[in-house]
Amino acid sequence: MPAMTTTALPPGPPTPRFVQGIYAAFVPLRGMPRLRERFGDTFTVNVPIFGRAVLTSDPAEIRKLFLAGPDVVENIQPNLGRVIGSGSMFALTGEEHRRQRKLLVPPFHGRRLAAHARIAEEETLRELASWPEGRTFATMPSMMRITVNVILRAVFGAEGAELARLREQLPRAVKLGSFLAAVPAPKAAWGPWGRLRALRREYDETIGRLIAAAEADPRLSERDDVLALLVQSHYEDGSRLSNTQIADQLLTLLSAGHETTATTLAWAVERLRRHPEVLRALSDEPDGDGNTLRQAVITEVQRTRPVIDLVGRHILAESYQLGRWTLPRGTTVMISIALMHRNPALFPDPGAFRPSRFTDARPDLYQWIPFGGGTRRCLGAAFADMEMNVVLRTMLRTFTLEPTAEPGERWRSRGVANAPAKGGVAVVRRRAPGQSPAAATAAPLTASPSTSLGARP
Repeated sequence: MPAMTTTALPPGPPTPRFVQGIYAAFVPLRGMPRLRERFGDTFTVNVPIFGRAVLTSDPAEIRKLFLAGPDVVENIQPNLGRVIGSGSMFALTGEEHRRQRKLLVPPFHGRRLAAHARIAEEETLRELASWPEGRTFATMPSMMRITVNVILRAVFGAEGAELARLREQLPRAVKLGSFLAAVPAPKAAWGPWGRLRALRREYDETIGRLIAAAEADPRLSERDDVLALLVQSHYEDGSRLSNTQIADQLLTLLSAGHETTATTLAWAVERLRRHPEVLRALSDEPDGDGNTLRQAVITEVQRTRPVIDLVGRHILAESYQLGRWTLPRGTTVMISIALMHRNPALFPDPGAFRPSRFTDARPDLYQWIPFGGGTRRCLGAAFADMEMNVVLRTMLRTFTLEPTAEPGERWRSRGVANAPAKGGVAVVRRRAPGQSPAAATAAPLTASPSTSLGARP
């Protein structure tokens, strides 16, 4: 057993903060593995926004962090709350976080999830009607439209002028907010920060009108949408959420439940086209009742192409023992999802895209962590999983997806999320009635792409 040490922080690269920031932003897939090779699973980095922080991909340390109570560790600071709002789930801590999370969990589970699945299928079919046949196009814009429409209908329950405004406002706000979340904030709200503030004012005005309309709805108690639930919700002491709190929480759901899901779906298209044997097997599944392989594909896409690379915690205790290291109060600990998912001790041959590793076993939620973990695990994880399943099933029932021997798409940072650089390019052909999807995807390839992450397959 290694000896304990009283060193405050583990070793790490000595390069200046701005150099490490540039390296982390532009070469994370090469940089982080190299740092792990040099310093081990836990090392110290010095990056913009967070300053000197501990980064870990050690499974035991991550499990301990996820299981720690909110009086010991809390959400990383700063976080997405600075662009979404001080009342969002990202910004809340302690008891207030627990109370509001309890209110927001029911809409994304149980019978309501089944209703949302019907919405997801309707919106997917609506979008697929515009897909071109036989020519190359990026699927990510379509996936963005599908997911924004699904989350808007799930949150607000109906169409109308206000939702049309949100449909136009939200993608712009999410795109800008995702970028600004990854850069230091100036003291004055100028430039892009000023534009984000203006978008937030427009959003608040729209939400205010929707809240007023919901409160005046005589059939509010019969509605199944999230807004209706929040307007009627009360804490244990009888108090209700303020309009600002409702607006912040709705923006959290609208933002988090849209871009990451769409990006994962674009990665799924990108991965399936480069693995024709998986695509052929998967294309038969939508015609039956099963979804085992489809679920395994979604899980493996999230493992090999995690959209969010880092989650983090802030040490509140006087000191905190993390492996060999005794961390002082105030230390930021960042958890590398990508490094964890590429750990060969957890996932043999980790660079290979191999959904079969999940067909007979569910992933360990302390090792497969695209949604984070512990009390901070994404509360919409089940909703996102359902939506990806429905979109892929509907797409493969409607179209055959042509495989390709082209190299895999590179990763491109969108600020918070990592997307395929070309947008998940596809070529599709509409399935004829009675056509065998497996036969349609059996075209021979001229090359077999590498499955090494380092080679960017």
